[in-house]
Amino acid sequence: MTDSVALVTGAAGGIGSAVADALARRGTPVAALDHDPARLRERAGAWHAAGLPVTPFPADVTDPDAVEAAVTAAEERLGPVDRLVNAAGVLYYGEVAATTPDDWARMFAVNTTGVFHVSRAVVARMVPRRRGALVTVASNAAATPRARMAGYAASKAAAAMFTKSLGLEVARYGIRCNVVAPGSTETPMLWSMWQDETGRDRTLAGSPEDFRVGIPLGRLARPDDVAAAVLFLLSEDAGHITLHELTVDGGATLGA
Repeated sequence: MTDSVALVTGAAGGIGSAVADALARRGTPVAALDHDPARLRERAGAWHAAGLPVTPFPADVTDPDAVEAAVTAAEERLGPVDRLVNAAGVLYYGEVAATTPDDWARMFAVNTTGVFHVSRAVVARMVPRRRGALVTVASNAAATPRARMAGYAASKAAAAMFTKSLGLEVARYGIRCNVVAPGSTETPMLWSMWQDETGRDRTLAGSPEDFRVGIPLGRLARPDDVAAAVLFLLSEDAGHITLHELTVDGGATLGA
C-alpha cells in the first residue's frame, strides 16, 4: 500500500491511532483526522519524531462541510485517497432509562452519520478513479445485544449495514467496503466502562447478570490487534473480499 494515500478518522484515539501508525510504518502516507486538535497535534508530533508519513487534519466528522474541506485538503497535499478507515467513535455507557436524548444523538452523529459523511466524500473521489478500499470499525456489540450499551450497539449496527450497502453500490467501480468488529480492546473507551478495580477481571471472565460471556482467549485485544485486521482488509491480500465483517474479539461473541 506504499503507492496509495490513506485517510483515517479518529486518528488521535486508541484504535484510530494504531491504524494510522501501522499504515505509516508500512510506508503509506496517512491523512489523520480527529475532532480534537490538541490531541491530534500531540500524536502528530510523535509520528513526525519517528519519521512517519502522517499529516494531521483536524475535522469533526459530524460536520459535512468540515469533512469535505478536510478531504479536499488531504488530496491536494498528499494525493488521491485510495484507502479510508472510519475509526472515529464515542460511547455513553448506561441503561436506556439513563441515556439522555443528547447522548443518543451524539453517538449516532459520530458513529453513524460521521461514517456517512466521510465515506460519501471519499468514495465520490474514488469512483472516477475506479479503485479504493474502505473499512469501518464497528463493534461486536453491533450483532450481540449488550446491557447498558443500547445506543452504542444500535449506532454501530447502523454503521456496519451502511458500509455493506455502500459496498454493494460501488463494487462495480472496483471499490471494496468491509467492516472490522472489535470486542473489548485496551482503550480509554473500554476503561470508562469499568466501575472499579474488578472491571478487567469481569470483562475477561464474563458476567452472567449482564448475559455476557468472557473472552475465550483470556486477554483483552490490543489496538494493534484491530489495526492488523483493518490493514488486511485494506490490502490487496483481501482483493476479492467485500461486504465482509471481520470480528476481532478473542471469541467473546462465540463466533456469532
